[in-house]
Amino acid sequence: MASRSVNKVILIGNLGRDAETRFTANGTARTTFPVATSRRWKDQQTGEWREETDWHNVVLWRQENVASYLIKGRQVYVEGRLQTRSYEDKDGKKIYVTEVVADDLILLGGRGAELGAPDELAQTAAAPRPVHRSQPAAEEPPADFGITDDDVPF
Repeated sequence: MASRSVNKVILIGNLGRDAETRFTANGTARTTFPVATSRRWKDQQTGEWREETDWHNVVLWRQENVASYLIKGRQVYVEGRLQTRSYEDKDGKKIYVTEVVADDLILLGGRGAELGAPDELAQTAAAPRPVHRSQPAAEEPPADFGITDDDVPF
């Protein structure tokens, strides 16, 4: 029997700082940035709302032109996989790092003009913009699903 496994990550969050692009020795672009995701829940004992934020390190390969659009506070959609790597620090201690290796990245609207984004991005900030897609997008479904205003309950 063949075994199956899945390594899939989908995040919608805000950039914690501006993205940074560096190049490997052979000239391959590696763009990195942190994404914050939050969750809220109501504490059963106190009745107060609580919030918890998780930080995710994201790596995007071979996209050297995207860093100027990935600015602190910007909301993004990231789809990719988890990868854990290790290295030795200057004291010889082994350090493990888990990152999200992005396959797809979409800029989400909202704060482009407020953050001083380039004019082109600020003008279209309300609509999602695909920045990187590793595969062609699937065909769009037909716009008419046979639903009329009479079918909507509100």
